[in-house]
Amino acid sequence: MIYYFILGIVQGLTEFLPISSSAHLVLAGRFLGFDPPGLLLEAVVHLGTLCSVLLLFRRDIARLVRGLFNSGEERRRIGRLVVGTLPIVLCGFLLQEKIEAAFSSLVIIGFSLLVTGALLFLADHAGRKAERSEVRLRDSLLIGLSQAAALLPGISRSGATIATGMILGIRGAEAARFSFLLSIPAILGAGGLKLYQALNNVTATSNEWAGLLLGALTAGAVGALAIKGLLAVISRGRLKTFGVYCLAVGLAVIVYSYLT
Repeated sequence: MIYYFILGIVQGLTEFLPISSSAHLVLAGRFLGFDPPGLLLEAVVHLGTLCSVLLLFRRDIARLVRGLFNSGEERRRIGRLVVGTLPIVLCGFLLQEKIEAAFSSLVIIGFSLLVTGALLFLADHAGRKAERSEVRLRDSLLIGLSQAAALLPGISRSGATIATGMILGIRGAEAARFSFLLSIPAILGAGGLKLYQALNNVTATSNEWAGLLLGALTAGAVGALAIKGLLAVISRGRLKTFGVYCLAVGLAVIVYSYLT
């Protein structure tokens, strides 16, 4: 049970904090001997983090649902979320093999973490001048492209999307809101696909299902805390704190990859 609990904590933290969950899972496996989660476990903890987004942004989601039946700003926001989702769908479908190959390269992971760190520093600076509260159609496409780039291990999805929004002049709080709403179809699609694949190939015992439930609940609870923490960091203009961390880890990974 402790394994499920620990993985739920790791997934909940790294899914939303701008430090790249995929990179940390790969690095944990390389340096700490951490066994990668099975497909079923990976699916349920992803869906657990999805629940934290649905809970914290339930009012925004309710407005979007109502917007489906009414013309106005909410319907336009739905359109922008659709546009922002298209890049990750296309890239995930067309570049699946190349993306999977990137997970075996420490050099790619290291440089991707450097990119994430640099983006966070730029966003921290740009956030002081950001004044817009509206996400325009062009913004949604660029933010969507940054989300697609986060398919690479080391590029943080939340970090890349929030940073892109802030660099474009969108206030941090609104950039974060759009980023988390944009994460819903991405996490649902990835988690749902993994769950479908796992259920067709895996048979779990009652004890294993209890562990899976524990992992999902832990990931959801920790994910909610991570979202609140990140929003607080953004409001205080301290994204560069995570930027320093990503730059340090990225440099260490690159040096290690060339020395070994």
